[in-house]
Formats: sequence, C-alpha cells, structure tokens
Amino acid sequence: MAQVEKARLTYFNGRGRGESVRFILAAAGVEFTERFLTEKSQLDKWRADGDLLFLQVPLLEMDGMKIVQTLAITRHVARKYGLDGKTAEQKTRIDMLNEGARDFLENYFGIGFVPSTEKLLAQIKDTVLPRYMPIFERELAENTSGYLVGDTLSYADVTLLEALLNTEEFLPGSLKDYPNASKFLAKVSSLPQMKTFLQGPQRKGANNDVYINTVKTVLEWL
Repeated sequence: MAQVEKARLTYFNGRGRGESVRFILAAAGVEFTERFLTEKSQLDKWRADGDLLFLQVPLLEMDGMKIVQTLAITRHVARKYGLDGKTAEQKTRIDMLNEGARDFLENYFGIGFVPSTEKLLAQIKDTVLPRYMPIFERELAENTSGYLVGDTLSYADVTLLEALLNTEEFLPGSLKDYPNASKFLAKVSSLPQMKTFLQGPQRKGANNDVYINTVKTVLEWL
C-alpha cells in the first residue's frame, strides 16, 4: 500500500494566520509537516512558481492541491473531515458563527506589531470582549451539547477555541463572567486531538521578536 503523503503547511514559524490552519488540521486529526518562511527570496520564488494564487501565505499542500486563503483552507479541511455540520441549516449556522469568531480572534494578531500592545489589549478588553463574548455565551447556553452547533465539533468551535485561548493568555481572568464559554474552553481543549496539539511543538508560542522581525523583513514592513 502506498504511503499517504502528509499535508504540508507553508508559513512563518509563529502564530498569525497560519495558527488557525494548524488548529483545524489538529482538530481533524491530520498529520502535517511545516515549511517555514524565513527569507524574502523564498516568497519571491514561490510567487514566481505560481504556488501562491494570491501571492501570500499560508499555503496548505493537501490532496494534490495548493490551497491558499485561510478560510478556504479551513473549509476544505472541515468539509473533508465532517467538521462543517450535518444539515444545510447547521452548515450555514456554523459559517456565521465562524465568521464572528474569526473577527473576534483577529484582534489578537496585532500583538507585537502595533506601537502599543498594552493599548491594544486594553481596547480588546473594553470593546471587543463586550461585543463578542455575550453572543457566544448565549449560543453555548442555547445549545446544550457544549458545542456551538449540533452535538459534534465544528470548525466554528475550533476558531472560537483559538480566540478564547488567546483571551485567557493575554487577558487572564476575563472569562470569569462567562461560565458557558469557560466550560466550552475546558471541553474542547481537552479533546484528545486538541490536547495533543496544544501540548506539542506545532502549537506556536506568543509572538516574539524573532517572529515579528522575520515577518516585517520578509513582507518589507520595515
């Protein structure tokens, strides 16, 4: 029997948008390797070779395809591994909740890149959490399975998990007034495949100077 080739993720050696790809692959139980972007010459070559349809990473090579755009990658994995709902209604609900969770999550992407991370976190605490957390708290209360939609894990759950983990990490104690979200966080992060990923080497640490400077240099943000 021919050996199945592992999926390969191309991204920086840090969180950013690539971390969401790692999360969904982990949730689906898909083993993957990583190719790290460290030099602008790499990016130039992959662009010239036509590997990056929209000239940017992340790139996931899987099922004989070169898939770009984070949400397209997420949905491909979700569809293939049954993380996108069972009915048309569930699929649409999951899409909506994932978009909201994604908007919530992306507020954390600026950490280390903005002039003042302290001000960014204050803004998240004062405006972002009050906007999004009551919505997800209510959704989790109404769906008694412990997941956002139906009775099984979906890619919206995975995105919300990533957002809540960032919240706990950078704004500790902020979830104390949201018991359903706290239970959700404990439940989903304890799933065997997620626990293995979160405790393993492919889960990236918080943005550090090496990662930040590499991104700025490669993307010519300096």
